[in-house]
Amino acid sequence: QVQVVESGGGLVQAGDSLRLSCAASGRTSSMYIVGWFRQAPGKDREFVAAITRIDIPYFADSVKGRFAISRDNTKNTVYLQMNSLKPEDTAVYYCAAGNGASISRASEYRYWGQGTQVTVSS
Repeated sequence: QVQVVESGGGLVQAGDSLRLSCAASGRTSSMYIVGWFRQAPGKDREFVAAITRIDIPYFADSVKGRFAISRDNTKNTVYLQMNSLKPEDTAVYYCAAGNGASISRASEYRYWGQGTQVTVSS
């Protein structure tokens, strides 16, 4: 069992940066693939990024080159660094942990946080 809690969301302007944090408790996050998903109003939840147990990162095409993902095992925390933010990045961002085979599929993740709102104004 693991609990994940997101933090770091907020209201920023286009072009700004934000860093989201995903803190895990219960079991060490290094035992899991940790993914970030987002959901905008009226849209389906979509994959953003993930980091594997051996720290290989994966990104959606829409954020590739702008977002970075990293893991600090000493703090049991995964970070999503978001740069050059665009209004279309506005969404609730969710952190999830799991060990499924398909990294970009939400159903492969067992443990989910409550989400943190990111709003990017133009």
